[in-house]
Amino acid sequence: MKPSHIALVIALAAALVAPFVAYPVFLMTALCFALFAGAFNLLLGYAGLMSFGHAMFFGMAAYFFGHAVKVWELPPEIGILLGVLGAAAIGLVTGALAIRRQGIYFAMITLAFAQMIYFLCVQMPFTHGEDGIQGIARRPLLGGLLPITDDRVLYYVVLAIFLFGYFCIYRFIHSPFGQVLKAIRDNEPRAVSLGYEADRYKLLAFVLSAALAGLAGATKAMVLQFATLTDVSASQSGEVVLMALVGGLGTITGPIVGAFIIITMQNYLASFGEFVLVIQGAIFVVIVMAFRKGLVGEIADWWKARRKAG
Repeated sequence: MKPSHIALVIALAAALVAPFVAYPVFLMTALCFALFAGAFNLLLGYAGLMSFGHAMFFGMAAYFFGHAVKVWELPPEIGILLGVLGAAAIGLVTGALAIRRQGIYFAMITLAFAQMIYFLCVQMPFTHGEDGIQGIARRPLLGGLLPITDDRVLYYVVLAIFLFGYFCIYRFIHSPFGQVLKAIRDNEPRAVSLGYEADRYKLLAFVLSAALAGLAGATKAMVLQFATLTDVSASQSGEVVLMALVGGLGTITGPIVGAFIIITMQNYLASFGEFVLVIQGAIFVVIVMAFRKGLVGEIADWWKARRKAG
């Protein structure tokens, strides 16, 4: 058995027993943000598109889920579907306009759209402004088959959603579509000269990334039972960038590692109050300076060099 397969089996086994040794809500939150970071990594790490506004998909999906479940009293699975579709629709509109520009101009357009969405969320009645949507009920899944009021039952549901999302990312990356994305990222003029419509591929990558970010946002709302302005804020967009950078851009497992590191820091350093930002900043600077390819990227390079030397 290959080392990668052994590592995968160990990771799955650890995930299955994790809620019995750690707080399930903390684990579920980390899984949601790991999927969010993976969605962002699909866009930046493989398509080369830097988005400063990815929180608009994450947060709006949370709002769509919360409104569907609390106000319309729909089942959670329908709420998640509406969240994903809503995020994909926003991604289609913003992506169609943003991909007309490249580099920092693309990034600034996404930031501008995210700020527009943020201020709309402040004003729109269905988001409840600064109060957000609170007290979203955990309705049973699949017609009452899964009572997700139990944190451990909900954990396995979230784990299944996370694995589904990451399987989609893996398939996208290792498909012909993913290879074309990498070609466009590395040398767009050459890819265009070979007959590929770069804008179409970039738009599809943008929409897929938005939909997966929406899946993460809707799942997070189901876990924490609220959706607030924080979910669509610029700080949330910056946070997912840090998750991807810390773990390693352009790697499958890097965003997962980065998300767990940052969520763990937020959880266990909260007692330091405002100084937690200083501590986080110092840790991020050290990681970025010492591990320029992220933790997973540097470890992968070290392993490849070791195998060649052996």
